[in-house]
Amino acid sequence: MTTDLFIIGGGINGCGIARDAVGRGLTVRLAEQGDLAQATSSKSTKLFHGGLRYLEFLEIRLVREALQERETLLRAMPHIARPMRFVLPLDPEMRFDSDTPVSRTLARLMPWEKGRRPAILIRAGLFLYDHLGGRKILPGTTALKLPGSPEGAPLKDRLKRAYEYSDVWVDDARLVALNARDAAERGALIETRAQVAEARREGDLWRVTMADGQVHYARALVNAGGPWVGHLIHDVIHLDTRQNVRLVRGSHIVVPKLYDHDKAYFFQGADGRIIFAIPYQQGEFTLIGTTDKDHREAPQDAVCTPEEQDYLCNFASQYFKKPVTRDQIVWTYSGVRPLYDDGAKSATAATRDYVLAVDDKGAPCLNVFGGKITTYRRLAEHALEKLAPFFPEAGPGWTAGVPLPGGAFPVDGVPALVATLRQKHGYDEATALRLVRAYGTEAQTIAARPQGRDFGAGLREAELGWMIDHEFALTGEDALWRRSKLGLHLSEDQAQAVSDWMAERVASSV
Repeated sequence: MTTDLFIIGGGINGCGIARDAVGRGLTVRLAEQGDLAQATSSKSTKLFHGGLRYLEFLEIRLVREALQERETLLRAMPHIARPMRFVLPLDPEMRFDSDTPVSRTLARLMPWEKGRRPAILIRAGLFLYDHLGGRKILPGTTALKLPGSPEGAPLKDRLKRAYEYSDVWVDDARLVALNARDAAERGALIETRAQVAEARREGDLWRVTMADGQVHYARALVNAGGPWVGHLIHDVIHLDTRQNVRLVRGSHIVVPKLYDHDKAYFFQGADGRIIFAIPYQQGEFTLIGTTDKDHREAPQDAVCTPEEQDYLCNFASQYFKKPVTRDQIVWTYSGVRPLYDDGAKSATAATRDYVLAVDDKGAPCLNVFGGKITTYRRLAEHALEKLAPFFPEAGPGWTAGVPLPGGAFPVDGVPALVATLRQKHGYDEATALRLVRAYGTEAQTIAARPQGRDFGAGLREAELGWMIDHEFALTGEDALWRRSKLGLHLSEDQAQAVSDWMAERVASSV
């Protein structure tokens, strides 16, 4: 059988394109060499955000598009995404080593402010941030006095003033799984642990050979391989192109919670970079990141190096009263961003905008460079626009505002779902909230299943079975580190028990 689109890559771009395409009436097959979101798409800072710092690089179109998407996405997935307030302290002692279009202009116009981002500049940037995207749900920027406030309590005493603005937190790996699931329910074939060995043009079709010898045919190929996009171009698809990818590593650390409120921090560093400190896993932990380092090794070898751990600890310690130290770290992760190689001098300055390149020397191939989780839906729309000349029968765009599975409820509807789950099924508050935040309205369906064994942290056989039956999970790692982050909460023995149960369940269903 010949499909319309064969998509290589089960990250957010591949799964987003699959969902959009199948909803337009195209036939779709997606192949992912590992698990869904196994690489970059589960290793982000977990934000739908416009990219406040991108304004310094004058990436106005990217910021506007991302800001417009924040609320569109929030409405479509109020279970896995939620509004979050960010506190940006103004540090009177901080000098910055920054080389951006804005900093160079500022140095000419206000030489006495060289090495600073003056408050008036930050406020101007936040004004644009509030108004570029047509904000309707999220509250705007406010000024904040830090002394005596909950937000100021964990910070050093020299910090007196701050601005507070809005962005959106999102569970990145679940975002991918739900896009894949929705695509599958609409008719797409989603295959994990399915590696493409070679793809070649054969007449007006693509002949795609899998590592296990299976052969598939498609009218068009989509290379959404993320950090493997360059490898696929040169070694698997054999395209002749000068376009290339720049691999940039972003690392994060997770430590026990550093403060008691539910807001995040936006910290500015002396090197011109920024990091976030974000409440994580219902506030039990604090997530700190990210770094920006050119990555020259294989994508799968990305780790948060000791040097990066020290960098993030030292950066955060410039702001928190209590130093953040490496012995506090309970988990690290590192993702490789597949940025379009625009020749920028540094990894930080490299564009975060996406580039969609169609090779039409025969059957079309669309190569996806870059992309942020915030703009994944728009990227998918633009990908289908690029392919429209080859598929005149395809329907119009449709994904804006259409909920992902479990997301058909109001943005402020989580407390009501939690209360119903507790009343009907007797869950404690923490477990009910976790289930609603993961599954939305479908938490009721999971709760109505025979629950089976409790593995710890409120994880039962019913939930693991749901991950297998509906979310393409096959291993304990899939369940504990991508469909959830319960790996942070379970002991080694408990995690092994989950892996053993998953293996038996998957084997029995083959």
